[in-house]
Amino acid sequence: MARMKLVLVGNGMAGMRTLEELLKAAPEMYDITVFGDEPHPNYNRIMLSPVLAGEQTVEQIILNPRDWYAERGITLHTGRRIVKIDRKRRFVEADDGSRANYDRLLLATGSKPFMLPVPGAHLPGVIGFRDIADVDRMIAASGHYRNAVVIGGGLLGLEAANGLKLRGMDVSVVHIGDWLLDRQLDEPAARLLQKNLEAKGLKFLLKKQTAELLPVKQIPLNPPLIKGGIDSPLSQRGAGGDSSTVRVGSLRFKDGESVPADLVVMAVGIRPNTALAESAGLHCDRGLRVNDTMQSLTDARIYAVGECVNHRGIAYGLVAPLFEQAKVCANHLAEHGVARYQGSMTSTKLKVTGIDLFSAGNFLGGEGHEEIVLQDAGRGSYKKLVLKDNRLAGACLYGDTLDGTWYFELMRDGTNVADFRDKLLFGRHHLGDSGNGGGVGDEKTRVMALPDSTEICGCNGVSKGAIVASIRELKLFTLDEVRAHTKASGSCGSCTGLVETILAATAGGDYSVAPSKKPLCGCTDYTHEEIRAAIQQNGLKTLPEAMRFMDWKTPDGCTKCRPALNYYLLCAWPTEYVDDAQSRYINERAHGNIQKDGSFSVVPRMWGGLTNPRELRAIADVAEKFDVPEMKVTGGQRIDLFGVKKEDLPAMWADLSAAGFVSGHAYGKALRTVKTCVGAKWCRFGTQDSTGLGVKLEHLTWGSWMPHKYKLAVSGCPRNCAEATIKDFGVVCVDSGYELHVGGNGGIKVRVTDLLTKVDTEEQVMEYTAAFAQLYREEAHYLERTAPWVERVGLAHIKTRVVEDAENRAALAERFRISQISAQVDPWKERVEGDKKREFIPIRVVA
Repeated sequence: MARMKLVLVGNGMAGMRTLEELLKAAPEMYDITVFGDEPHPNYNRIMLSPVLAGEQTVEQIILNPRDWYAERGITLHTGRRIVKIDRKRRFVEADDGSRANYDRLLLATGSKPFMLPVPGAHLPGVIGFRDIADVDRMIAASGHYRNAVVIGGGLLGLEAANGLKLRGMDVSVVHIGDWLLDRQLDEPAARLLQKNLEAKGLKFLLKKQTAELLPVKQIPLNPPLIKGGIDSPLSQRGAGGDSSTVRVGSLRFKDGESVPADLVVMAVGIRPNTALAESAGLHCDRGLRVNDTMQSLTDARIYAVGECVNHRGIAYGLVAPLFEQAKVCANHLAEHGVARYQGSMTSTKLKVTGIDLFSAGNFLGGEGHEEIVLQDAGRGSYKKLVLKDNRLAGACLYGDTLDGTWYFELMRDGTNVADFRDKLLFGRHHLGDSGNGGGVGDEKTRVMALPDSTEICGCNGVSKGAIVASIRELKLFTLDEVRAHTKASGSCGSCTGLVETILAATAGGDYSVAPSKKPLCGCTDYTHEEIRAAIQQNGLKTLPEAMRFMDWKTPDGCTKCRPALNYYLLCAWPTEYVDDAQSRYINERAHGNIQKDGSFSVVPRMWGGLTNPRELRAIADVAEKFDVPEMKVTGGQRIDLFGVKKEDLPAMWADLSAAGFVSGHAYGKALRTVKTCVGAKWCRFGTQDSTGLGVKLEHLTWGSWMPHKYKLAVSGCPRNCAEATIKDFGVVCVDSGYELHVGGNGGIKVRVTDLLTKVDTEEQVMEYTAAFAQLYREEAHYLERTAPWVERVGLAHIKTRVVEDAENRAALAERFRISQISAQVDPWKERVEGDKKREFIPIRVVA
C-alpha cells in the first residue's frame, strides 16, 4: 500500500509534537515534508529568555536536530516560507518557488508579535520578541547601545527586560496596566514582584500609554554595529529606512512625558498567524477555526494545531494545551479516529527572573467568592486562594509555588474542600528541607544547585540527575511526562513540588502543570471515569470487547491499563465477568508477596487477629515442613512466613487450607486486615466488643477486590489501641455506640481519618462498612487509595451518598454483599484444586 503524503507547515513545538505522536501511532503511514521559515530546526521557544540572559545557547535549546529528521525519513526545508496553498490540486508553494504535494496538510504556523500601530514603529531599533532572530538583535544591540525600553509588563516583557539588564543595558518597562502581569497575578503579588525586580535595577512606568517613537540621527555605523546577529538588520522585520543614519531614539507617552530609547522591544501580545490560511480561503476568526478533531472547518484534508488555531472560540498559548491538541491531531492523522480535544483548563507556573509564580482559575474573585490570603513579605511569599461554594475557584501564588499542582487538581476536579479548608493554605504536605530550605524566592537556584546524585523521589529512588537527563534527552514538558518516564512523584506525591521545579528550570517555566483531561494511560484517550461509564452503559464484559469498543491504541494494552480494565470489569459485573489472571500483578497471580530475592511470603488470615493453639501448631508444622527461614508477626496482627520457594507454594497452601486457613490477601489490591484491640471482653477501658465486631467485619469484607489495598480496624474505646483513625475504614467504640471514620493512611504520608458518622448498633456498622466499601469500589480510580479519593471527591459527597441517603446506602451495601458471593472463594484452595488437574505452571512476571 502506497504511503500518503503529509506536509507540515511550521517547524515549531506544536507541529513537531504532532509528528512525534504520529510516528508513535503510525510510523509507516506517511511520507512527511516539513517547511519552517526560520533557518533552525525545531527548538524550545520557552527557553529564548535564558538564551537572551546568557544562561543557555541556541544549540542547547534545539529539540529536534537535523539528524532526527533524516533518521526518520522526514524531508526538512528550513528558511522557506510557504506562500500558497492550492487546495484543489493539493500542493503548497514556498517563497523560493518550490512545491510539495499533500494528501493531508498540517498547519502549525504559530503566532506573530503584535506591534503597536504608533508613529515610529517602523524605525530601526524597534523589534518584537518571538524567535531566535529577535534574540540575536537584542544581544547585538546590548553591545552598542545603552537605553532599552520594553513595552509590555507581561511575562515576555519582563523576561526581555531581565535579559537586557543582564546584558548591561539600562532598562525601563512600560505597561499600560495598573500592575505587572495583570493576567497572571493580582495586585498584591504583582507589587511584591515589582519590588523584587526594582531591587535588581529594572525601572517601571505603569499606567503609561505610548503615543509615538521618535527617531534620532547618528553618525554612520560600521556594518557589525548595524546588524543584530549574523545577517539580521537591527530593525523591525521588513522595515525600510537608512539604518546607518536614522534609528529610534526616544519614546513619548500620551501624557507628554518621554524616555530615551536606543532599543524598543514590543512585548504587548501575540496574534494567531493566519495569513496563509486566509489566503487559501480557510475559515479564520481570531485564529484558524478547527473542530474537536483539529480539522479545519473548511477543508477536511487540512488539520491545524498550536497558537494559530481557534478552538471553540479560544486560542491557547501555553505548551500543555498545544501538546494535548497534538495528541488528538496525531490520533486522527493515524486514522484511529477516537480522540477529541474539548479544550483545556489552563494554569501557569512561571519563572520570572528567578521568582516563582503560579496562577490558575479566577484568582481575582468577585461577587459570591471568598478569599483566603497568606502574605509574608519578609520571606517574599504570598498565597491567595479564591473559593466559591466551598470549591477552589482560583489560586495566585508568589514565591512558594510547590503546591500549585494540587490546587489546580482541586479546581479541575471540582473538589469540595469544606472539610479541610482550614489547611488549604499550608499545602498538601510538608516537604522538609530536602532541596527546599531557606527562603522561597530562590527555589530554582537551591534545587538546581543540588548534586545530580541527590535523591528527589524516595519512593522510586529517582535522582535529580536522572530527572534532568530524561527531560533533556526525551524532550519532556509536562509533569505527567516526567512521571511516565522516570516514576518521580508517581507514588506518594510528596516530591511533586521539587520535580516541578526541576522541570520548570530544565524545560522552561511557562508550562501548564496538569492536563485538563488525564487518560488512563498512553494506550487510550479515555479517562478512568469514561472507561467505567462505557463498560456499564454498553454492557462490555470482556477485556478484548472493551478494548475494541474504546479503540485501544495498542492490541493488548500495557501493564498500567490491563490491571485497571480487569478491575473495572470485575467491579461492574461481579457475578458474570471471568477474571483475567494475566492482567494482574505478579503478587496477585502468585497469591503471595514476591520478595527481593525472588522468594515469596505467605500470610494466612487470622480473623480480627484472633488465633488458637491448633492454628499456631499448624503454622509451626508448615514452617518446619517447608524450611521457612523467617517468621514475623505483622502490624496487621497475623503471622508472615518469609522465604518460601515458588515451587513450594501449592503444597504449602494445601496444608494451610487443610488446617482451616484461607489466604490473608496480603499481596492483593483487596481487603487486607481488620485490626482489633481486646475491647470490653478483657480491657477495663473497653466500651464494646471490638474483637467480635472486627471478626464480623472481616467475614463480611474478606476476598473483596478493591482499587488499592484496603485496611479496617476496630478500637474498643477512644484510646484507639487498634489505630482505627489511620485506616481506610475505622470504627472507634464509645459508650453510646460506634464512631465511623474513613480515608486514613498510615504510610509515607500519614493522613488521619475524617469522621463519617456515629451509629448505635453493630448491624448499622456492618451496613455502613459495606456501603462505603462499595462506593469506593465503584468511584475510585484503580490504584487510588481511600485517602486521596476522599480528598478528591470530598467528604461531603461521601456523606451524601452513604449517610444522608438511606435508600442509596442500602443499595450500595446490597451490591457489595452480592459481589461477595462470588468473591469469597479462597484463591489458595481454588489454585490447589486446579493444580490437582494440571501441572503447576511457573508464573510469568509481567509487572
